[in-house]
Amino acid sequence: MRFISSSLLIILSCLVLKAEKNTAYLSLKLEVERSIKLGNQYLLSKMEDSGSWSDDEHPALTALALTALQRAPRPHSQADQNQINTGYEWLLSQQKDDGGIYTEGLTTYNTSTAIMALLATKNQDYTPSILRARSFLIGQQTDWGKIGKSDNKFDGGIGYGGTYKHSDMSNTHLALEAIYRSKSIALDTGSEQATLNWDAALNFITRCQNLTSTNDQAWASDNEQDKGGFVYFPGDSKAGKRALKDESTALRSYGSMSYAGLLSLIFAELPADDPRVSEVTKWLSENYTVEENPGMEQQGLYYYYQAMAKCLAATGHHQLTQKDGTKIDWRRELGRKLVSVQKTDGSWINETSRWWENDPVLVTAYSVLALEQLHSTM
Repeated sequence: MRFISSSLLIILSCLVLKAEKNTAYLSLKLEVERSIKLGNQYLLSKMEDSGSWSDDEHPALTALALTALQRAPRPHSQADQNQINTGYEWLLSQQKDDGGIYTEGLTTYNTSTAIMALLATKNQDYTPSILRARSFLIGQQTDWGKIGKSDNKFDGGIGYGGTYKHSDMSNTHLALEAIYRSKSIALDTGSEQATLNWDAALNFITRCQNLTSTNDQAWASDNEQDKGGFVYFPGDSKAGKRALKDESTALRSYGSMSYAGLLSLIFAELPADDPRVSEVTKWLSENYTVEENPGMEQQGLYYYYQAMAKCLAATGHHQLTQKDGTKIDWRRELGRKLVSVQKTDGSWINETSRWWENDPVLVTAYSVLALEQLHSTM
C-alpha cells in the first residue's frame, strides 16, 4: 500500500480549494469580462477626433475613460491601442506649467483622475508628468488658519481648487489616492519630492466622520443610524439632516462618502482595529445595498458603485456582515447588478442626472472600472 505524504496532501488540498474558488466565480467572471469588453467598445466609439471624451473642458472624463480602457483584463487590438494612445497624447497636452492637468476649473478633480490614468499604463515615459502633477496636488492641501495648526475645520483636506474655498471628502480621497498610488515613483527618483502632511490630512478626514470619540466637531453624532459614516465636509452632508428623538438633528452619513472616507483612512495607513476604520466598516456593512447610494437614493449611484468596488477590493473584504448577521457576497451582487443594467450598446446611464450621471461616457467609465476591480479579485 502506498502512503501519500502530509506535504503532498496539503498541496493537493490547496489545489482543490483553489479550483473550487475559481469554479465558484467562473460564470460570473465570464459575464463580467464580456460586460467590460462591451463597455470599453462603447467608450472607444465615443472618443472625439481630438482624442478627448465627452467634454474637453474637464480632462477627468477623458482620464476615466482611459483608465477603464487601460485596465481591461484582455489586450486590445493594435488599432484600438493606437486610439487609446491618442487619448493619452490629448490628456498630457492639458498639463499646465504648474503641473496640474486641467483646462480651467476643478483643478484637483481633473489632476487626480489624470494621474490615475497615467499610472494605469505603467509607462515610465510618463514619470516626469506624473511627478509634476503629484507635486501640484500636494500643493492643494489647505491650511487656512495658523501655519501648521489645524485650527480651521477645513485644514489638511483638499478641495476642488480655484474659487472653491473649502476642502471636501470627495476631492480629498481622490487626491490622496493619486498621491498614495504614485508614492513609489516619487521615491524611485532619488531626488527630493514634495510631501503631503498626512497627519493634517488625517485630521480633516476624522472631522468628516460621525464619531464623537475621535471627531472634535460639535456636529458629530453617535446616533444609531449614522455612527461611523461620513459626510461631505465638516458640518455639511449632501444627504441632509436627520431628526432625532430628543428633538435635535444630526448630519446624515451616506454611502459614497463613507466609502471615500474608508479609502482615505486606508491611504493614511490606519490599522483595521482603529475605531475610525472599524466603525465606518460597520456602518457600510449594516447599510449595504446595490439598489441605491445609501442616504442619497439614486443620486451619485455609479460613483458609489466605483467607490465600493475599489474600497472593498483594497480592504480584502470579500463578504460584509449585515446587522442581522447575514453574510453578503458583495462581489457577486455588485457584478450581477452592473451586468444586468448595461444597455445593449454597451453603455450605462443613471436616469437621475445629479453630478453628471446623465452622461453615458462618465457612467460607463465608472461601471467598467467597478467591474475591472471585481474581476481582479476573482
